Amino acid sequence: MTLKVTVLAGGVGGAKFLLGLRHLLEAASQGAQIAAVVNVGDDAWMHGLKICPDLDSCMYTLGDGVDAERGWGQKNETYSAWDELKAYGVEPTWFTLGDRDIGTHLVRTQMLTAGYALTDVTEALCARWQPRVRLLPVTDERSETHVVVTDPASGERKAIHFQEWWVKHRSKVATHGFAFVGAEKAKPTAAALAAIAEADAVLIAPSNPVVSIGAILAIPGIRAALRETKAPVVGLSPIIGGKPLRGMADECLAAIGVESSAEAVGALYGARLDTGLLDGWLVHETDQALIPGVRSLAVPLLMTDADATAAMARRALGLAGVTL
Repeated sequence: MTLKVTVLAGGVGGAKFLLGLRHLLEAASQGAQIAAVVNVGDDAWMHGLKICPDLDSCMYTLGDGVDAERGWGQKNETYSAWDELKAYGVEPTWFTLGDRDIGTHLVRTQMLTAGYALTDVTEALCARWQPRVRLLPVTDERSETHVVVTDPASGERKAIHFQEWWVKHRSKVATHGFAFVGAEKAKPTAAALAAIAEADAVLIAPSNPVVSIGAILAIPGIRAALRETKAPVVGLSPIIGGKPLRGMADECLAAIGVESSAEAVGALYGARLDTGLLDGWLVHETDQALIPGVRSLAVPLLMTDADATAAMARRALGLAGVTL
């Protein structure tokens, strides 16, 4: 029987985890299938182009085209087009677009304008990169993460796009919460729901629990799909020793009043035996998490290389009852 593993993923952490999981399954389980339900809350329109940062990070990473130093964007990039846009004073000047990356956004925008769904566009883009993981946007519809902040100039509260909050302000403004604009009207794709329903194991990657996984869970129907699937649902903590390894998960958690700890994030997801999502929860070997109804396990969770990440994935699958 073909092993099917579905992962909820977003951002650089999700992409690195998928790389390790693929490394594991291609060596240990012939014909195993991996599907990734990917966050689209970071998506934005800029310069007339549709940009999907999390989908692209996963695609470039799995397609051996990512800039390894930054963890996002393409390697061997040039920035002639971006330099020219800045010379014209066209905003946003704070969001860097590489020339190679623009090629991806041009193809995506042309296909979307022609009427193709984002799921189909992503499949077409992946034909070039061959990620060997099926990348599935959680929804084909608009669902953007916006951040409620205090405007440094006026002192008043306002909502700005997540990209402006993170890239322009580096999250260093007073932050009061997050809104998933359009999520309440968006529908999960049939492919995403099927991937969850048909999986032998569902894993929640060590991605930002608020603006990556949280944005996925904001799409109506996704929580229900996770609660109804016959597959065990196991998550991996993105917090080690009270801090994220990279990114700003701690600042996002603080904004919604959640402690930055492995236990608190596990409790945020909750137990499937209650009203939550988790059957199992992996934390780093120096942490602990006591969550009623959830089987917790402490193992090394540092994604230092593909082998270390594969070992993490093996322990997650083991907690889900999958033996390799």
